Amino acid sequence: MVLPEAEYERLVEKAEMAADIAAYDEAKRKLASGAGELIPTEMAHRLLDGENPIRVWREHRGLSLSALAEQTGISQPFLSQIEAGKREGTLSTLAKIAAALSLTIDDLVPAGR
Repeated sequence: MVLPEAEYERLVEKAEMAADIAAYDEAKRKLASGAGELIPTEMAHRLLDGENPIRVWREHRGLSLSALAEQTGISQPFLSQIEAGKREGTLSTLAKIAAALSLTIDDLVPAGR
C-alpha cells in the first residue's frame, strides 16, 4: 500500500504537534515541581547571541565576579578569563561554577557549541 503524499504530510504534522505538546507538558511539569526555571527574554537573547553563559547566569543571579570566585574557590583572574573566552575551565571547574549558580554543566555550554 502506498500512502498519498498529502496523507503523509498530515501525519508528519500531527507527529510534530504531538512532540511539541509533550515538550510543553514536560516543561510545565518541571516548573510545577520546582525543577525548572523561567528566565527573562533579555537573558535568553544574550545566551542565544553567544554571550558567555557563565557571565549571563552570574549577573542574573546578582553575583559579582569576586563573589562567584570566592564561592567556587576559583581565582578571580581565572574566572574572568573563562568568562572572556580566553581560557576553558576543566570539568571540575565548570561543576563548581554550575553548583554555585544552581545550574547543570549543560547550562554553561555556549549555544551552538
